Amino acid sequence: MSPVDPSAPTSILLVAAAALIDVDGRVLIAQRPQGKALAGLWEFPGGKVEPGESPEACLIRELREELGVEVKAACLAPFVFASHAYEHTHLLMPLYLLRRWDGQVERREHAALAWVRPTKLFDYPMPPADAPLCAWLRDLL
Repeated sequence: MSPVDPSAPTSILLVAAAALIDVDGRVLIAQRPQGKALAGLWEFPGGKVEPGESPEACLIRELREELGVEVKAACLAPFVFASHAYEHTHLLMPLYLLRRWDGQVERREHAALAWVRPTKLFDYPMPPADAPLCAWLRDLL
């Protein structure tokens, strides 16, 4: 892939993601399923923010759809964000920390789920936008 010129005009894609953290301090990551872009790579759960939707509302919707859990906006703590230029779009992804949710996490849309210690996140191949977030989680959790 050729380098992307950061000054070139491009569309912005807003995606919200969450780092669910369990009582043992492990972070949930999800493996992208076959048939989707970046299949097989591990990511933080979340999804595209729809027009007129806030990142928090997006996460409440996506975590219900993808993991079967109910989340309150007040439990989503803004943490850090990723900004990554892909070939045809620029992805902006706020990452929220989430320590409280209702229901049991279950795999509904991903190929696999894993609860991982922050220091071990680097052992899982991730999309270019997600990978830099691992250092923040390792250093601050």
